[in-house]
Amino acid sequence: VYGGFCGFCADCFVFADFFAGGFDSVAGALKFKCWIVGLKRGYWMGDLVRDRQTVTPGGLRTAPLIHGVVLRRTPPQEDERGEVCEIYNPEWEMHPAPLVYVYQATLRRGQIKGWVVHREQDDRLFINFGFLRVVLYDDRESSETRGMVNDLTFSERSRTLVVIPCGVFHAVQNVGETEASFINMPTRPYDHANPDKYRLPLQNDLIPFRF
Repeated sequence: VYGGFCGFCADCFVFADFFAGGFDSVAGALKFKCWIVGLKRGYWMGDLVRDRQTVTPGGLRTAPLIHGVVLRRTPPQEDERGEVCEIYNPEWEMHPAPLVYVYQATLRRGQIKGWVVHREQDDRLFINFGFLRVVLYDDRESSETRGMVNDLTFSERSRTLVVIPCGVFHAVQNVGETEASFINMPTRPYDHANPDKYRLPLQNDLIPFRF
């Protein structure tokens, strides 16, 4: 733009006399100016990477989900007395299994629970309070998304129900400043004598993700 900004930096407010001689176009002068500024700041213009699209105009994520993982946001209903937020409703048809077991878990600030995988049960996590990062890894041999990682973040401002199929490793991290909590509604009751829960350390050779 004549006499304006090129859009790449804050230093290139260019006046017409900058172009006097040596440049055959305004675009060429601006490109040269940005090249000089880039050298001063320690980067080349070719190093810049444009942001990629992450959500649709309607607010839906564009990145693919692991096969069988389902997300549903459950916004609260508010009035002057407070709020009500649905946790689970069979009419949502998110999972065919009935409710058979429910528990709540908390994470202190900075703490991580995982990696965990189940062989028989699916998990249905409801993010209740705080800011939680939920990372998933598909290790199912027959899955069309085997090897995929999903890195998801939820908060009390976007309460979400997450279906995690059996065979998908998962870990939950509190990335907020206060204690966080979630509610799980697994498809099988907890078997105290023979838990359907298998663990890996956070740093391992199977899952290509590092906290």
